[in-house]
Amino acid sequence: MTPQERGARHGDLGSQGLLRPLTGLNSITNFMGKTLVIAELEARKLRHDPTELITRAVQPALWLLVFGQVFARTRAIPTGDIPYLDFMAPGILAQSVLFIAIFSGIAIIWERDLGIVHKFLASPTPRTALVLGKALSAGVRALSQAIIIYVLALLLGVNLNPNPLALIGVLVAVILGAILFSTFSLIIACLVKTRERFMGIGQVLTMPLFFASNAIYPIEIMPPWLKVLARINPLSYEVDMLRTLMIGQASSTGLLHDFGVLVLVSGGLIVIGARMYPRVAV
Repeated sequence: MTPQERGARHGDLGSQGLLRPLTGLNSITNFMGKTLVIAELEARKLRHDPTELITRAVQPALWLLVFGQVFARTRAIPTGDIPYLDFMAPGILAQSVLFIAIFSGIAIIWERDLGIVHKFLASPTPRTALVLGKALSAGVRALSQAIIIYVLALLLGVNLNPNPLALIGVLVAVILGAILFSTFSLIIACLVKTRERFMGIGQVLTMPLFFASNAIYPIEIMPPWLKVLARINPLSYEVDMLRTLMIGQASSTGLLHDFGVLVLVSGGLIVIGARMYPRVAV
């Protein structure tokens, strides 16, 4: 082999080596682009019915204004040096995210009845991008609730952490929680396939998830069997993360641990949801 041939061969190999990373990068960029398109398409629905955001804010407002005020006066729940309303505010934000996300799956059933799911499945968009895009749109809805609850908390005198990094962390926690529970909701919608059954199951799940967490009382005062449920409940880790970032309370498990749990559970549910998504059209 002549030196020229060897040089040409090495040049070809070098080109292939450069193309592989570029191809991988293009695939990731393409995937994220399609995911954001789906998320934007879903979030655009808020323009047509923004009243949903207001009606969704009524329940957490009642929890803060009524339940929180009453229990803050009775001092029935021990929260150490932290006022009960401060302790409760992050839990109510997590509750609001849960309630928004857990019922987002009903839109999948509506889309199936309208034939939209079949169009999505016929498109070249990866199933994972479809599921993640819909989950991100639930995160957008949840962010609006975070703003409302922050305003209410400030009006009620809750001592919120003004650190910009903490605020960014709160946004991350809210989006991760919305992704997790909206994907869980999508999986339920793929299994039950009817709006009536979905609403029934959604209502059955929300209260146990909320009360079997550290949202409105510390895990330490729970009975042993409830402590076990709280430790395996993803909502507890979202609340712990929000409580640390919003009011500066020391995390019981660690911020990185909370973040890791939410990311891992969300990732697992997205994979499962992507596999089950085509079943909703059957």
